[in-house]
Amino acid sequence: MKFAVLDLETTGHQAEDEMIQIGIVMLDEELNVTDTFSSFVRPATDIPPFITQLTGITNEMVADAPSVEDVLTDVVKLLGDAVLVAHNVGFDAHFMNRALDRCGYSPFTGRRLDTIDLLRMLYPTLPSYQLGAVSEAFGITHERKHQADSDAEATAMLFAHCVHKLRDLPLLSLQRLGELFNGYDDLSWLIQLTLQNKEQSTSLDTQSHVYFNQLAMKAGDWADLGAVRTDEDIEALNAMNFEQFMSGVRDRFRAMMPDYEEREAQSIMFNEVHQALDHERHLLIEAGTGTGKSLGYLLPSLFYGAKEQKKIVVSTHTINLQEQLRQRDIPLLHEVSPFPFRAAVFKGRGNYICLRKFDNKVRMREYVSPNEDVMTAAQMIIWLGETGTGDQEELNFGNKGSEFWETVASDADSCLNRACPWFRRCFYHRAKHEANVADIVITNHSLVFTDIQAEHRLLPTYEQLVVDEAHHLEEVAGKHLGLQLSYFSFVHPFNRLVKDSRGGGLLSQLVALLHGESESGVPAWIEIIDEAGKSINSIREDWDKLFELMYMLIGTSGSQTSQIETGQSVFRIRPKEHPAGWATIADIENNVYADLNRAVRTLEKTLTDIKEKIDETVIVNLITDLNGAVKDLARVRDDMRTFIRADKSDTVYWIEATTQFKAKSIHLYAVPADVSEQLRTHLFEAKKSVILTSATLSVQKSFQYASEQLGLAGMEEAGRLTTVQLPSPFNYREQALVIIPRNFPTLKGAVTEQPFIDMLVQSLTDSAVEIGGRMLVLFTSYRMLRMVYEPLKEALELHQIQVLGQGIDSGNRSKLTRRFRQQPASVLLGTSSFWEGVDIPGDALTCLAIVRLPFQPPNHPLVEAKSELLLAQKQNPFMKLSIPQAVIRFKQGFGRLVRSTKDRGIVLIYDTRVLETYYGKYFLYSLPGPKIEHMHLEQIVPRMRGWLENGREGAKE
Repeated sequence: MKFAVLDLETTGHQAEDEMIQIGIVMLDEELNVTDTFSSFVRPATDIPPFITQLTGITNEMVADAPSVEDVLTDVVKLLGDAVLVAHNVGFDAHFMNRALDRCGYSPFTGRRLDTIDLLRMLYPTLPSYQLGAVSEAFGITHERKHQADSDAEATAMLFAHCVHKLRDLPLLSLQRLGELFNGYDDLSWLIQLTLQNKEQSTSLDTQSHVYFNQLAMKAGDWADLGAVRTDEDIEALNAMNFEQFMSGVRDRFRAMMPDYEEREAQSIMFNEVHQALDHERHLLIEAGTGTGKSLGYLLPSLFYGAKEQKKIVVSTHTINLQEQLRQRDIPLLHEVSPFPFRAAVFKGRGNYICLRKFDNKVRMREYVSPNEDVMTAAQMIIWLGETGTGDQEELNFGNKGSEFWETVASDADSCLNRACPWFRRCFYHRAKHEANVADIVITNHSLVFTDIQAEHRLLPTYEQLVVDEAHHLEEVAGKHLGLQLSYFSFVHPFNRLVKDSRGGGLLSQLVALLHGESESGVPAWIEIIDEAGKSINSIREDWDKLFELMYMLIGTSGSQTSQIETGQSVFRIRPKEHPAGWATIADIENNVYADLNRAVRTLEKTLTDIKEKIDETVIVNLITDLNGAVKDLARVRDDMRTFIRADKSDTVYWIEATTQFKAKSIHLYAVPADVSEQLRTHLFEAKKSVILTSATLSVQKSFQYASEQLGLAGMEEAGRLTTVQLPSPFNYREQALVIIPRNFPTLKGAVTEQPFIDMLVQSLTDSAVEIGGRMLVLFTSYRMLRMVYEPLKEALELHQIQVLGQGIDSGNRSKLTRRFRQQPASVLLGTSSFWEGVDIPGDALTCLAIVRLPFQPPNHPLVEAKSELLLAQKQNPFMKLSIPQAVIRFKQGFGRLVRSTKDRGIVLIYDTRVLETYYGKYFLYSLPGPKIEHMHLEQIVPRMRGWLENGREGAKE
């Protein structure tokens, strides 16, 4: 057996495109390289500039290359009886067969293996399966990316990695994969071949796994954890004050890092956080980039919590920060702390896999999208042999992976708790147990509010809370204290129960199992279940009609519908002022409510009857899952009724939809217009100390906006709140230059838009060429981003600078950021999510361009409702709401540029309102002291050049 690892470079991806380079690496059965072949190929047409930019292959390089006919003479001999391997084998095999056919050869009909499939299955936690990124992760030298010989070599090494890992899997895992992929193209053949060899082998499984119910797992039983600190530790801790603790920590830092330097801002933060905890006060503390904010609150929290035997909960907004705390900061804390402690990460229940559900799903082979679901199940079989947490965040799913996850995620409604055979292996209960015994629990804002709604049954009891990324707290509170519904809120539980009108789903499984039971009630149960299934199917028709009518309502309501982005509309439903057509919608909802009510009650009663009479494990498990899906339907029933009534004057109701997916894109929201009172009641009056920190909490050096939004107004005067703005650790005057082109056109409606875009593209092109890319451009709308993308890409192609557009080249922020870092000659265009949380330190980012000031759309229902509240209080919504929100967002955007003391760069602000309006000063004065200059457009590039050269000369000195 031999493998031919193939890679092609072509003039494009269309039928008429041609080959320009081919690379083949031949491997034997032991995966040793036996031969290599590579050649340029002379195409009949010129190579497009974007292909030259991507591959580095020019027309001159292929001018004297052999024709495709001559190259294929050698290729055909190599492919022969080999197994064809490629990274995205469908593309290469299809292209190769077209070339073979045109040149009169028979097509390649042998076995094909795709390294993307193998990597997805065997390395389910890799963040990317792109060849360059995976090569980097595996330490494979791959200097000439997108050249066929280099790509083929890298692919051959990756293939060898994959096959070695497959051969090293526990026999049990291989057997489960064999069952899963039975008859699944050539991947099935490779698995079966590996399995046969493994079964005939006498060598033992060298990996340490625990085995349960036909699964090989890394995580064993979770056990009751004893005390982490000895009597001696407690005695030493009691004798220690905070200054002594910090002195010891600093000594350990110096021992670990000889160049360790005390940061003034971080030292202030240590003391302020400790004081707030010790005196049971709340604290608003703004800590800019480079402060060392995470350790700034973790160290005093750890000391206070351990000494006072209080649990400290740390809440973040993003998963990224949660993972950073888990992987970087907590391990560091363990190294510098003079006493042992426990820290735990605890997320919402749906983040953890339910092993009982997963095992059941795989055994029953209940797949909605067979190919995708089989691959996702295979990923999880491998992952369970490697994960200690069972947290979905570790997995890199394919297209339908998240839908598969929903069917196997842990949830309260279908949990058997201690009655579950998997209980001692349950990842959710493991995480909950670890949180219960931890000194520090790291969670997220969402779970904090879910816990408040669940009357504090989820998180361990706590009185001290640290909120990082606190500028998102009010927004998350609104979402969680309100409700959200979408078209799929009903469709997902519907699919689990009945799948479609032809049957399938959990109800069909239950009927099939009941046929094998002798209990006298079986015929009646089957009849009731069949009727319930039909009833739920008819509800689906009404549900579809309901959402189609809502979509029509958005389309026909003219001035009542707001466009908040191209293709995205919102429609506000005002209490007691329901729009025309709402009565028809309410009638259909009435039918949905009544039918759902009947189906839910019937199923609840029948499932209870069956469970009482039959104790067969498989049926009990199935009924547990059915109960969960039925409870989901009951929630949908109640939430839809609440939304359709739309009768609370303090709540904002709206419908959101996109033209792309029409009725299926609809989301319904009911959110409190003002959550400050609820935050005050549930957090600041209920907890002894809440520390709120972020890089952006103040507006013009004042915390008034944050205090009012969060329900902290008046607490500073009462001595319950301290506010602190930490000094910046960076010398912004030297490290950042802000340039504003004062003769740039002002946007005033559609008439002025094209001149604005034309000048913007020209200025961005000139600036990017001057600094060789390394530019991030922040937009406030996708529409404008798309208008700039094509002309900018065309202009920069001539200079070998690539343009990456969010939502065009990829919707994934981390993938785009990685591509930007890997290719320095790049300009990255981003909107919404790129204004914060993007970390590109060093030379990779030299210039940040802010196209427009980040005001929220004033016609968004929530902004509108907040403005109405302020008007009712005789306040100015623009000054009290729009300006502070935009300033905080603006500061977040500015913060992308300088990420370390060595970073140096330029910010271009193309919105001249910062100079021309009375409110422009609020934006500029909120920046942390960079050099700010305004000039004519033609002066920008020379000024950039001079300032950057001065910086380089300064660095040499």
